[in-house]
Amino acid sequence: MKTAINGISVIFEDDTVIVVDKPAGLLSQPGRVVHDSVIVRVQEARPEATGPMLVHRLDMDTSGLLILAKNRQAHRNLQQQFEHRNISKRYRAVLEHAPKGLGGLIKLPLRLDVDNRPSQIVCQQLGKSAMTVWRRESKDRPTTVLLYPVTGRTHQLRVHLASALGLGVPILGDRLYGKKMRTLPHHRMMLHAEMIAFDHPVTGCRQRLSSDSGFHL
Repeated sequence: MKTAINGISVIFEDDTVIVVDKPAGLLSQPGRVVHDSVIVRVQEARPEATGPMLVHRLDMDTSGLLILAKNRQAHRNLQQQFEHRNISKRYRAVLEHAPKGLGGLIKLPLRLDVDNRPSQIVCQQLGKSAMTVWRRESKDRPTTVLLYPVTGRTHQLRVHLASALGLGVPILGDRLYGKKMRTLPHHRMMLHAEMIAFDHPVTGCRQRLSSDSGFHL
């Protein structure tokens, strides 16, 4: 039976780690204007956690699995796993239309568009290396793709899919890089972090957790 922390579903929790299922529309951490976020809600419910808690982030419009650390040792361990690419993630996205091909690797360096914050752009000269593996889910769902980020740049999946240099098909409901909004239920972006795998920072056991996007419904 799932538990919840201030309206956020908890997928896994012990003395060192919490993995939550972040809803779309909620920030991972407090913003300049909006204070409500995953971190604020979890800290209110778990005051004994010493933190720092945030190990990685999801865009506000993205839903899915987010790892939080309860103490400094766990935080450092999980950050190192991200740095060494020991943490595996899979995202599910519904696109505006079916892409060409069945899958592949997108390698496009990204940087902040300083004239249009917070948008990111492809930049061969100043961009940071970014790589995404993608594949189409099935013939029955031609607009649904599975995404495996090799790196973790800001808006990486969204730009790699939307850019004409990448897949050339935006995620449905993407307010920054997409086009089709009116046909979208609840006006959300159809991107969900559905699987994450990591080594537990204390036991070393591999944890593989998943969350249903509900997109097929």
